[in-house]
Parts: sequence; structure tokens; C-alpha cells
Amino acid sequence: MPFLATASWMTEGPFALYRWRALLTDWRLFADAFLYTIMISIGALALALFLGILFGSMSTTRNKLLLVLSRIYVEIFQNTPLLIQFVVVYYGLPLLLVNGQPIFTFSATTTAILCVGLYHGAYISEVVRSGIGAVPKGQFEAAYSQGFNYKQTMMYVILPQAWKIMLPPLTNQLVNLIKNTATVAIISGADVMFAANSWSSVNLNYIPAFTLAGLLYFILCFPLATFARRMEEKNKKAYSR
Repeated sequence: MPFLATASWMTEGPFALYRWRALLTDWRLFADAFLYTIMISIGALALALFLGILFGSMSTTRNKLLLVLSRIYVEIFQNTPLLIQFVVVYYGLPLLLVNGQPIFTFSATTTAILCVGLYHGAYISEVVRSGIGAVPKGQFEAAYSQGFNYKQTMMYVILPQAWKIMLPPLTNQLVNLIKNTATVAIISGADVMFAANSWSSVNLNYIPAFTLAGLLYFILCFPLATFARRMEEKNKKAYSR
């Protein structure tokens, strides 16, 4: 009886072997989607780092205008869902017309990089602000006494020291950024999640498709999460001495 139950499990139901064989037959679809996910993750990360460092630095200045601008950016993108941002950029902005022509039109790839980059740039901005705040104020005073302006102080004195402090939370943000690229599936971006959803909708093999999708995200995220934990532990040991 146990043998018959095992045989039935392997030939019928959502875990049947033929479903997994069908998945292997179309492996190239998922391989292309995996590479696409990596591509938009890299693009979004570059934008998020640029915005995060820029607005994070602005949030520590004494200039009230820069402070207000940085807070507006952070509060808007931290307190609205990424899904809504996708909809506004991809479907809403093309409705803005001049002489009957749309002012802004973005491809799914550009929308993904833009939205995910803007969204995580706000969180990275807070990481940068906290990292800068952890650097002793005497470092600012020492840099100013050497004739450095604010920009030079940040670039050559403060940010290099804050980097080690910021690295673990920055890595965690990268993990979240990779997972949030799955949102591009709602606008038919050809990422891992879209590939799993479209492929399984055709042949109804949902379990193999989404199991593979989860595995591909795990392959990308687990090494980064492990690295972040090790860096955090290393920093704790360094500061406990």
C-alpha cells in the first residue's frame, strides 16, 4: 500500500513528475527571466544608491531647503505602496498630453528600474542618514578646519567612515530590492515572477513554476542576506572591543 501511494503521488496531483519534466523542457524561458531580473535589479540598485547617497547627505545638512526636499522624497516613497507607484508611472504618466501626444512613456523595463530605484532610494537615504549620524561630529569639525566644504567633507571624510556601518543595512535593502522587482510582473515585465505566472497559466503546472521562481530568488538573495549577517556580527565585535 505505501508503494502504491507513492506511485500515485508521483503520477497524479500538483507534484506529479510529468509536471516537472514539462518545466525542464521550457527551462530557457526561466533562464531568460532570471537574467532579466538580474538586469533590472542592477539598474534599480544603481539608481537607488545614487538617490540614497544624495538625499541621505542632504538630510544631514543645515540647509533647510535641502532638508525639506529630502524629507518630502523619503516620506512620499516610504509611505506609498510600490504597486501604486508602478501603476502611476506606467499607466498614469502617459495620460499627460501636450498637443495630443503623451509627454512621458516608459517601457516595462524602464518603469521597473525607475520605480524600484526610487522606492528603495528612499530607504537607502535613511540608512545613509543613520550612518552619517553615527560618525563623531568631531570629524566634521576637523574637515572644516582643513578648509573642506560640505561636499568634500562628505566625500572624503564622512562617507568612507560611515561605509562599514551602512554596509549591513544596505545589503538588506539590496535583498528587498531584488524581491520587489517581482512587482514588474503586473505590467508584463518578463521577470521570474511573470514567467512563472504566464507559463503555469498555460499548462496549469503552478507548483513547479512557482517553486522554481522561489528557488531563483533564493539563489540571488540568500548569499546577500548571509553576507549582511556576517558584516553585522563583525561590526558588533569591532565596537565591543
